Amino acid sequence: MQKSKSRSIVFKIAKYFGITFAVLLGLLFLTPIVFEDQIKEQIKKTANERLSAELNYSDVSVSFFRHFPSLTLTLNNLSLNGSAPYKNEKFITASEVSFGINVASLIFSKSVKIDQIYLSDSFINVKVNPEGEANYNIYKSQSQAPESNDSTDTALKLERIEILNSKIVYDDKSTKVHFDAFNFNYLGKGDLNKAVFDLYSKAKIEKLNIVYDNEPYLMNKKIDADLITKVNVNSLSFFFEQNNLKINQLLVDFKGKFDILKDGYNMDLVLKSDNSDLYDVFTAFPPKYITWLSKTDLKGNTNLLLTVKGKYITSENIAPDLNLDVKVGNGFVNYNKSPIPVSNLNLEIKTKVPSLNPDLLTVDAKNVSLNINQDYIKSKFFLKGVDAPEINADFKAKIDLEKLTKALGIPDIELKGALIGDVKADGKFDQKNKLFPITKGNIDLEKGYLKTKYYPNPITNIVVKSKIDNQKGTFDDLKVKIKPIQFTFEGKPIFVEADLNNFNDLVYDIKAKGELDVNRIYKVFSQKGLDLDGFIKADLALKGKQSDAEKGNYSKLHNKGTLELRNIGIASEFLPKKFIIKEGIFRINQDKMSFNNFLAAYGQSDFKMNGYLQNVFNYATSHTGILKGSFNVSARYINVDEFMSNTAPNTSVTQNSASKTETKTGDNKQTGVIIIPTNLNLQLLANAQKVNFDKLNLQNATGTLTMKNGKLTMQNTGFNLIGCHVNMNANYQAVTPQKANFDYAIKASDFDIKRAYNEIDVFRKMASAAEKAQGIVSLDYQLKGRLNGNMEPVYPSLVGGGILSVKDVKIRGLKMFNAVSKKTNNESMKNPDVSKVDIKTTVKNNIMTIERFKFKFAGFRPRIEGTTSLDGKLNLKMRLGLPPLGIFGIPLTVTGTQDNPKVKVGRKTEDLEETKDTE
Repeated sequence: MQKSKSRSIVFKIAKYFGITFAVLLGLLFLTPIVFEDQIKEQIKKTANERLSAELNYSDVSVSFFRHFPSLTLTLNNLSLNGSAPYKNEKFITASEVSFGINVASLIFSKSVKIDQIYLSDSFINVKVNPEGEANYNIYKSQSQAPESNDSTDTALKLERIEILNSKIVYDDKSTKVHFDAFNFNYLGKGDLNKAVFDLYSKAKIEKLNIVYDNEPYLMNKKIDADLITKVNVNSLSFFFEQNNLKINQLLVDFKGKFDILKDGYNMDLVLKSDNSDLYDVFTAFPPKYITWLSKTDLKGNTNLLLTVKGKYITSENIAPDLNLDVKVGNGFVNYNKSPIPVSNLNLEIKTKVPSLNPDLLTVDAKNVSLNINQDYIKSKFFLKGVDAPEINADFKAKIDLEKLTKALGIPDIELKGALIGDVKADGKFDQKNKLFPITKGNIDLEKGYLKTKYYPNPITNIVVKSKIDNQKGTFDDLKVKIKPIQFTFEGKPIFVEADLNNFNDLVYDIKAKGELDVNRIYKVFSQKGLDLDGFIKADLALKGKQSDAEKGNYSKLHNKGTLELRNIGIASEFLPKKFIIKEGIFRINQDKMSFNNFLAAYGQSDFKMNGYLQNVFNYATSHTGILKGSFNVSARYINVDEFMSNTAPNTSVTQNSASKTETKTGDNKQTGVIIIPTNLNLQLLANAQKVNFDKLNLQNATGTLTMKNGKLTMQNTGFNLIGCHVNMNANYQAVTPQKANFDYAIKASDFDIKRAYNEIDVFRKMASAAEKAQGIVSLDYQLKGRLNGNMEPVYPSLVGGGILSVKDVKIRGLKMFNAVSKKTNNESMKNPDVSKVDIKTTVKNNIMTIERFKFKFAGFRPRIEGTTSLDGKLNLKMRLGLPPLGIFGIPLTVTGTQDNPKVKVGRKTEDLEETKDTE
């Protein structure tokens, strides 16, 4: 009986539980159906009112089962565009975005309350342009959102944000910061509806990459974070109160604040890791070090402190201060089980970069030291500034380089030798004011050996004996002795010995002897972008004083020897290509360097030179040294266009202290003018079979060229052009990389005017009337002006004049004479024949003035004078003398353009408007 009652009770409980479960299950299915339309309508209404960006999704559903037990509205295949200036680019995409809905608000309130957000398989793409404009400003402020008369509204009162299996890309062009977070999982809790709230977060990132200014800092790092962040929505401020990060195995404490400003950021961030293991620190390094770490026994105590404080506003050129302190104690490094490890590794370095300005950099390395058994390196240094740095350094070393490189596992290099060094320096290095730190010390290397992966054979027998001394802190007290530097490469020994004193007026004693294959030595060090097959053989003894070379006291110099060069490339900031010395032997005697049959090439051009250079040593060692010389130069072909400077055209170039600007930002592509260095005083007796210059093909060019003080002078230059012989004297000087001045005087006898028009651009521009002419003319003209960055004449700058002598010319189809013929009803005027006429013209302000000249044909005696502009406008007076003697004539005026001349009877003309040069 008792058992029956018990069964009955159990049955009733199970029955009621089943009914209750069925009701609850039914509610779980029915509630989304009952309220689905209400929820969808309110979500759509809120999106339109609160978002300024375009929102799209493929489907929407309401369910308890996606994120049980929360009732969620899910948008499938969501895409949300960014704010201006990225309105047409995706800001967020996700396979699904779910909004958790407060069920009580559906039943007891007119507002739908959203308190949770879930993102799954999303891509969050944050962009900021160089002006600081971001794509995440998609939420309308209250002032922008329309007022609603409907009391029913949707309230966004977040208490939970969850992001699963997502990717974040942050690309900020204004701060040059870029990071990628892959497989990002995040859980955030807090009352996000408040103006100020605490956000409790947990984040995991399988792979994090951080890049600053195109330089990678963290790559493929695993992040585990437990964060408490106080968020101020009104001011867009974030206070990092308790933030424990784990970057791979390195534990980091991260605190501070970060404010988002209208045009930038304000930050006060502190990243700290105390008493960390040196091994854990290296796990946070870039991937290439992880490979090294897997083979390395690494120990030591490490403290790191990174602070960033201040505003970052690109438009105002404001940047924060950055400080980095690194301290390593009792370090131990043993790569690949080296028999002798590095021990007692100690580092204490403080780095400061105020306003992220490298010129304000200070590095205070109070201790950089290590031991390998009894060998050691002990050093400390202080550096302040970059351009004229203050230096305080103390370096001592007695170390076996082979043991050091093996213990540290330095890759791709095999280094041997006994290095002994003891150098102290204290003071300022300022080249402008001739200051050099007070210095005393020596660095010696015995039995040196160097081999890299880039070249199979090593550099051996390296010996360095060097001593430096400077007790006054000035250039004139600086003494450097190298006795010697020597090594053997490819079986050939190199020996250099130097004794240098007083770098204000250098006193030198240098000996050099040996052979060096430049191509192979560069391959040892894998110099990218340099491909030379160069060879140098030296046997030199140089002794003297710089001022004696400057003053010409050559009897006090003792310079002699030879320097043989083959296939050596000489690069210069003034030339876009390398000047290649194919072969040549310099013979040095006192201050003169002479050479015979020196072969060289530049691009397509080839040269054979004989002559000498003077003041070479002074030129090579001094900014004020002038290289003097005289050459006979012959060439089969010279392409002058290849010598044109490649200075970027969109960069403003200042001319002098008045900051007069020649070139401003623009779209015109300019190659730059040919620049003659100011420290050359050279004379060349030149002979070239063919010269190409700006579409001109010159044949058999000869003449004397002088380069002095940045100016090129051509005297008695002759060449064949369009079948006639031309004589020319000229001067040329670059003012900036995009501007040059020139003047020349030219004489050309009996040339074909038709051919000149077809083949010479300048002639076609200045004598456009020659288009319809045939015959022989001569030219005697002087002109000066300015060239632009394409080595083209700036026509308003041209000033000059001369005579065009017509010997026998037939004019056919010239529109001006056609118009005169039509106006005078005389067919013979269409195609006049002209002979033995001198036409004198002058040029200024873009106007060519034609002095009165007469000619006769078919019984007529025309007289012409007036002006034409270099862009083709006409203002000519003509008197058409009638047969038989031209006593009576018809006055005519010719205006309009060369393509559309207008002929009128009369004497009234209109002056052409001058275009004055703006320089």
